[in-house]
Amino acid sequence: MSAAVSLPIPEAPDPKRYVAEVTRASGSSFFLPMMLLPREKREAMLALYAFCRETDDVADEIEDPAESRALIDAWRGEIRALYQGMPRHPVTKALAVPVERFGLAEKHFMEILEGFEMDGGGAMLRPTLAELERYCHCVAGCVGLLSVEIFGYRARSIPTFAGHLGQAFQLTNILRDVAEDAKRGRIYLPQELLAKQGLADIKPEAIGRTPGVEKVCRSLGGMARRHFGAASEALPRSERRSMRPAILMRSVYEAYLDRIERAGFPVAGRRIRFTATQKLRLVTGGLLRTI
Repeated sequence: MSAAVSLPIPEAPDPKRYVAEVTRASGSSFFLPMMLLPREKREAMLALYAFCRETDDVADEIEDPAESRALIDAWRGEIRALYQGMPRHPVTKALAVPVERFGLAEKHFMEILEGFEMDGGGAMLRPTLAELERYCHCVAGCVGLLSVEIFGYRARSIPTFAGHLGQAFQLTNILRDVAEDAKRGRIYLPQELLAKQGLADIKPEAIGRTPGVEKVCRSLGGMARRHFGAASEALPRSERRSMRPAILMRSVYEAYLDRIERAGFPVAGRRIRFTATQKLRLVTGGLLRTI
């Protein structure tokens, strides 16, 4: 069991400004689509993203697994405090009004923390397909499920849309970061696909120089494509406008997957990136498809 630790509380007189600065500083593709939302929804999404950013950093930046688990537990306590009306951190203070206004479920925040705990606890080293699906649900699908509540919708298929899009986004992220993740001792490529290539016991340090890994990545890319397709099927035309931010995000992530595929699913070398201008062009193209 993790030793209890207190959650560090930064000095931030204005929680809304704090979460906006966290999001802007990240350089994420997330920022621009959210700027198109009305103020209340935009502020809610910035708070949600800041929560994900700060809790993800616990898993990614803290090398001691025990310390990482303890801080995740501290964040769980802070989420419970949020739902009891007593938030202390600027991120949870910024979330207080959105949680009430948009009916955001506590369990999804807890599942996000579960996913980041999987990262910090070493579970993401050749996970099973079931474990990978659960991980993607936690760190991306749950973000999508919270996001669509903020966007607002009527069609009952929208949570399904959000779940598939979250899976597709996270699988694309994994394909972008194979080499970088290996340096951290993580291999998100699933056991079953690795075993088909005779790589069931591959070590992180061997990822970038072992033939067959790119074939595993190609299979994972196929999984991402199927989730993108399922997301399209779950999105009725009547909801395209309400789901505009998600569609704009999709335009960027699907373009990443296109480029990875054209490059032959590389597992070494520089991470595939888009410039700010390229992202703007992709988002603009996505915007036209929602009109």
